[in-house]
Amino acid sequence: MAIREVVINDTCVTIHECDDLGDPITGRTITGSWLWDSALCLSEWISEAVANNQVRISGATVLELGAGTGLPGLFAATYGASHVVLTDVGSLVPNLCANVGANGLEDLVQVMELKWGEDASMLGQVDVLLLSDLFYDPEEMPALAKTMHSVWAEGTSGYAASEVRDGVNECLMVLRQEGFEFHDVALMTRPLNGDSVETADFAVYVISRLSYTGLDSEN
Repeated sequence: MAIREVVINDTCVTIHECDDLGDPITGRTITGSWLWDSALCLSEWISEAVANNQVRISGATVLELGAGTGLPGLFAATYGASHVVLTDVGSLVPNLCANVGANGLEDLVQVMELKWGEDASMLGQVDVLLLSDLFYDPEEMPALAKTMHSVWAEGTSGYAASEVRDGVNECLMVLRQEGFEFHDVALMTRPLNGDSVETADFAVYVISRLSYTGLDSEN
């Protein structure tokens, strides 16, 4: 296990990475067990947006889907969110709980297992929805959209970040067909996974829900 200290605008969040956490079925390492650059990009962008009064986190209920190590949601808790929920598959829940505890945020941050496609409406009103590096498989997007619809309400704001790579546009196209629009608001180039040589491009998106027959009546 590795421990990383992430500092953004004088705020520090501690992250535990479990690089030996494997899927019990496939035996492959679960990618959400370590910190991805998209989570850093989203956290940095939100920090600046909060400082510039472009995004409101203070007093908000925040939900992060596919949270992995939970960095954006944990930073949201430090920015004054009233309640943060970090969700991912069951095997990642213990490490998410460890990250919440490492930052002393047990009173503000809840961790729960949630698979895409499941109804999360039991969480109630969600003011802010966070997604980082989830646009990798177009076939998974209808399930992701279904869960997003279950928590989206009037006044919900959504923010996402992703490495700009093959397949992202196809994922976004599917999500648009499922009722969500993505407006890119930032593009940045940064070292990839801390590499001193290799870089990659990352995009940050503001998410909105399209209005058409059937969606609003269901949610």
